[in-house]
Amino acid sequence: MKGQSYVILSIIFIIVVAIFAVINVEPVQVDYLFGSGQAPLILVILFSVLMGGIITAAAGIVKVINLQRERKSLRSENKHLKEKLEKNQPLSKESPVNPTSPKQTKEEGGGSKE
Repeated sequence: MKGQSYVILSIIFIIVVAIFAVINVEPVQVDYLFGSGQAPLILVILFSVLMGGIITAAAGIVKVINLQRERKSLRSENKHLKEKLEKNQPLSKESPVNPTSPKQTKEEGGGSKE
């Protein structure tokens, strides 16, 4: 449901930008870094929206990559801690073991703040 609402909002945004761009077709003065020139306003608008989308997508991709790295390191740490726990305390099938003791919880910041 959440993904569908993003798609619908994206389509509405694209339609609004397209209508806005089609209404504005007059040539305008564009100042570049090393000069200036004239370009149709529709191209300036569409190029600006395209660049904004590319920059936003690039930032999102960087965030996703960082989160995937963090997830991978946390999974390996979790696996390592489970193996260490199994070596120190054999697990029985009848009684579930709580891997966090009060000492560990306090060290991890779960205890009372001083």
